[in-house]
Amino acid sequence: MQVCKDYLHIFLDMGDALLNSGAEIFRVEDTLNRMGYACGATQMNVFVITSSIVITIEFPGEAAQTQTRRIREGGGNDFTKLEQLNDLSRRFCSHPVSPAELQKEFDMINTDKSHPLWRLLGTILATCSFTFFYGGGLSDAIAAGIGAVLIWTFQQYLRPLCMNEVTFQFTASFLTGCVICCFTLLCPVLHIDKIMIGDIMLLIPGLMSTNAIRDVLIGDTLSGIIRLIASLLLAAALALGFMGSIILFRRFGL
Repeated sequence: MQVCKDYLHIFLDMGDALLNSGAEIFRVEDTLNRMGYACGATQMNVFVITSSIVITIEFPGEAAQTQTRRIREGGGNDFTKLEQLNDLSRRFCSHPVSPAELQKEFDMINTDKSHPLWRLLGTILATCSFTFFYGGGLSDAIAAGIGAVLIWTFQQYLRPLCMNEVTFQFTASFLTGCVICCFTLLCPVLHIDKIMIGDIMLLIPGLMSTNAIRDVLIGDTLSGIIRLIASLLLAAALALGFMGSIILFRRFGL
């Protein structure tokens, strides 16, 4: 009975980590089902939506055990962790190990976070690339890079203070838009549209909307609709934030 509970707790942690790394609903359910049967379960029932995971596992000669995990964090896009978790699940399915050993390997993956400076470098590189792609010049790319540093700072320190992702999206886009408007007021040669496009790309919920469409096509209609509505709300907050900053600075002749 205790072994069943131990595996159940680890599976919930795995599902939570997969969801917050950008995994699709089908991938999470399939991974947990395969791992459950690999460790000797006779019956596995996994139900996953973007905000909850429910797992029922039954071992031979034991009563079924059910646990629920409320997912409170927003979805991320840590593909490195996602790949490592997938590799762990495949190795476990091929050669099952004890709950303690599985927990140890999972903790090593889950606590291994990339250095914030690498994220900052990637943020700046993406922003400058999109600015050049949409016709901006070198000065526009530099201004967009400064905006990217600001967005990275918001993601590191402002996001934990916001009550939800929509609030953060609006606040970050509005403040970033105000800074960009200040740049264009001080330096009229800058192109506000090119700079904003480069910075907007960092906040667009592209992965969320893509996974929403994929969930619907696979058959996970409920999860797909939830994700689609969430992505639309985030996109609307993003647009309103930048629009608000532009409207605010119109009185200064921008």
